[in-house]
Amino acid sequence: MRMGARPQPGTSSRPRRARFCMAIAAKSLKPSLRLIGVQARLYPSMYNLIKHEHLPMRGDTLAEGIAVKAPGKITSDIIRHLVDEILLVAEDQIERAVASLIEIEKTVVEGAGAAGLAAVLGNPALFAGKNVGLVLTGGNIDTRLIASVLTRELAREGRLTQLSLDIVDRPGQLAAVAALFAEAGANIIEVSHQRTFSDLPAKATLLQVVIETRDRAHLNDVLTKLAAAGLSARCT
Repeated sequence: MRMGARPQPGTSSRPRRARFCMAIAAKSLKPSLRLIGVQARLYPSMYNLIKHEHLPMRGDTLAEGIAVKAPGKITSDIIRHLVDEILLVAEDQIERAVASLIEIEKTVVEGAGAAGLAAVLGNPALFAGKNVGLVLTGGNIDTRLIASVLTRELAREGRLTQLSLDIVDRPGQLAAVAALFAEAGANIIEVSHQRTFSDLPAKATLLQVVIETRDRAHLNDVLTKLAAAGLSARCT
C-alpha cells in the first residue's frame, strides 16, 4: 500500500479512497496481514507524522503523485491504526522500479505507482521468503520521462556508457578504435570528436564514444582490451 496524495481542487478523491478502502478490507479479512506504506524520500510527510521525525521535504520526485507535504487527518488516522511500517525510497530506486516493470512485466506504471516495488528492491532482506502483494496504480507518466528513466537504468547497469579517450589526431585512428570496440563485442551508439575545446596538445583529439555492452562485466572487459592496446578510456 502506498500513501495517497491529497486531491487538488476540482479533482476526484475516489482513487485515494479506494486505496485506503483496500487497506481496511485487507485487515478486516486477515488481521495478521502486515501492511507497509511507502513514500518518496524527498517527501516523507506521513513518515514524519507517524514517526515524529522532521526530515526535509523538497525537490522534484519521480513519484509526484505522492509528493504530499501535509497528509489529511482521515488518511493519517487510517495509517496509524492499520499500517505496520512506512518505508522511504530514493529516486534511483523508484527509477529502477519503473524500468523493471516495463522491461520484465511489460507494464507502464508512474513513479508513485511503482513506489511499492521500489521498497522491495531497496530492502530485499526485509521481504525475503515472504509472500508479498504490491498495488500498482497509475500510468500517468510522460513518454520522454520513460525514455530518460530507461536510458539512465541502462547506464547504471553498465549496458550504456560514455567513454572519453585521448587519441592522436591522424587518419585511421578512429577506424582503429572502432575496430577495437568491434573485437570486444561493444556496439557504438554515438561518436564525437573534440579538437578545439580541450586542453590536449594540438596533435591530439578528444574522442567521446557512447557504447552499448551486455552488462558491467562486459564493459570492464572492453576497458581492459582498450588499455591493452595503449588507450586510456575514462567513463564520463
